[in-house]
This record gives sequence, C-alpha cells and structure tokens, in this order.
Amino acid sequence: MSSAPRPQAPYTGRRGYKQSQIRWKAETIQVNHGRVKNLYLRVKPPDGRIEITAPLRMPDHAILEFVDSRESWIRKTRNRLSAAMSSVPPEGKPEWDEAAVDRAKSSINARLPELLQRWVPVVGREPSSISLRLMTSRWGSCTPATRRIRLNVELARLDPRFLEYVLVHELTHLYVHGHGPEFQRRMDRYLPQWRMLRKELNTHLIV
Repeated sequence: MSSAPRPQAPYTGRRGYKQSQIRWKAETIQVNHGRVKNLYLRVKPPDGRIEITAPLRMPDHAILEFVDSRESWIRKTRNRLSAAMSSVPPEGKPEWDEAAVDRAKSSINARLPELLQRWVPVVGREPSSISLRLMTSRWGSCTPATRRIRLNVELARLDPRFLEYVLVHELTHLYVHGHGPEFQRRMDRYLPQWRMLRKELNTHLIV
C-alpha cells in the first residue's frame, strides 16, 4: 500500500454538474444535474431551503413528483431545523473565523493518518487526496472519478467516532456511488454500527 495521502487545499470544483432551478409551490429549488443514478434531496440550514441532486437527463416533472412525495419529510425536517437554530443562542454558535478553521483542520489532520492506515486496507480503496473545508449541508463528500474526498471541518468539534464513520462512508463511495444495497452491504461489513452512528450524527446541526 502506498503512503497515506496528504490532506490538500479544498477542492472547490463540481465537474460534470449542471445547475438549474425549478418552481415548487411558492419557492425556487436549485437542482444540480450530475452523473448520479438516484435523486437526492437536502434541506439546508440555516433557512431550510431545498436543494436537489438529480441525474443529468431527468425531466423537471419527475423531480417535482419526487419533491411532492417528500413533502411531509421536508416539513418535519424544517421544523426540526428551526427548533435547533432557535435553541442555540448567538453566543453559543461557533465562530468560524480563519483561526478557528485552522485549528479544526489541524485537529482532523492529526487523526487522519492513523484512520487511513486502519481503514484503507479494510475497504481496499485509497483516496488521491483529502481536503478539509466548511460545508453547509454535508459532513463529507467524494468524487469517485478522481478519488478525492472532502471532509467538513465541523467534525473536529464532535466525538472522534463520527470522523471515523464519515471517512469510512466516503471511502466506500470509491466503490459505490449511491446508497443502495451494495453500499449498505459493504458498510455492514466494514462498520456494523454505521446506521446508529449515522442516526446520531444527524442529530448534530451543521452551523
């Protein structure tokens, strides 16, 4: 196995994605069309706006039908987000100035070599680079074609087991793009408690 990749500057491009907007009820939804097989819907803090990731050639009417089918979930998620935001006083929200981001990156970078040494042989896939940056709606992401992984610096303020879970999650995406049966089968084998970790992680608000 080659040596663990050094975390690099954030990868900001989204190659292969095309953006558009659609109207749903009284709001505008951003749609990112890309090389994905399934539809993904996110309710993004702090205002609860909706963002969709959809296959390149999926028509708008199919996307709107999907959003309609998720209306109850959207409403519940927005209510939870609103309650979480209102319960955190302004002085309790982390200030992500340059110094705070640098400290968070240093904390994560100190843990990554050991995690990569442990998990790359298990998963059987090695990232070409790992970048750390502030994300507004994700704990991590990856680009399988380039084997680049991005991690949210907010993981630095959480229990270390969540950084481990997100890293294993993204390494698994180097095999499988979506979250279907094959992804779940691999995660069950690598990290049997991953569903519990995902559920617990999702109770933490990305601020």
